[in-house]
Amino acid sequence: MKKRAILSIVILLIANMAVAQLGEQYAGLIDTAWKYYENKEYLKSAQTYSKAFASAGDLGEITDRYNAACSWARANNADSAFVQLFRIARSGYYTNYRHMSTDSDLLTLHDDRRWAEVTALVKINQEKKEANYDKPLVAMLDTIFQIDQIYRKQIGDIQKKYGNDSKEMQAHWKKIMTADSINLIKIKKILDERGWLGDSVIGNQGNQTLFLVIQHADQKTREQYLPMMREAVRIGNAEASALALLEDRVALGQGKRQIYGSQIGYDNSGAYVLPLDDPDHVDERRQAVGLGKLQEYVSGWGITWNVEEYKKKLPELEKKNIQIN
Repeated sequence: MKKRAILSIVILLIANMAVAQLGEQYAGLIDTAWKYYENKEYLKSAQTYSKAFASAGDLGEITDRYNAACSWARANNADSAFVQLFRIARSGYYTNYRHMSTDSDLLTLHDDRRWAEVTALVKINQEKKEANYDKPLVAMLDTIFQIDQIYRKQIGDIQKKYGNDSKEMQAHWKKIMTADSINLIKIKKILDERGWLGDSVIGNQGNQTLFLVIQHADQKTREQYLPMMREAVRIGNAEASALALLEDRVALGQGKRQIYGSQIGYDNSGAYVLPLDDPDHVDERRQAVGLGKLQEYVSGWGITWNVEEYKKKLPELEKKNIQIN
């Protein structure tokens, strides 16, 4: 299965057309299908994915078709699973051979003669995509990505065990900041010498790595490279959904309100959306850049989005001294 959303500290960007562009009915059905999958109701999940595709005139995001195949496979319907896999493989756009060949959701398909055929197509797609990669740079960016994420993945467990203001958490943030400073030196050199490189040169994860390291940098650095990322989005070398997160972080660092609601704060009462401009229309702005609805996003932090309650609390939120990491 492939993750669907930009969530938490690990940022997984949607690489194909945004779900929102296929209509609200499609988006709602996709959400329902995903929930059925999470509840292990695989047949209902698969059938709901089919309804979603039908609602959009048999169109569908590649990630959603892959996930539909996973649900069909889990429901022991190999024929329907292969219909979805061959569709994305023959399109030439599905290229993640490594993930597909090791995905436990698809294990029931491995003994089918069609498995070798569909994986061969995906491998060809991947090889074509990677033919022009700067492979040494891709390898370096992969290492930077792993370093950027490894300590951040541990934050939740340390918070839960010791508390957000504990000496253990402070020591952990020191590790993160040391790693970030080393990563930033390398990323700034790439950006200053070669600009914001796109997927065709460094792959999707490499492109995400450029964004992540700048997003985790100091405010001056974020402001410095924000115009470069805006231009990269304009010419197709970066995702608008990632730029939205950088825009939010820069705005908050300047003492302004964020635009897309991507930045989350914590206090003794739990997690909350940091000061947000025009909360009534945030979902419209998020849709315009390929982000899902705010409620779907913030649910990962246990937040229930209530715009009227939020507007009442907004003046209080703006008084808090927030550090963005």
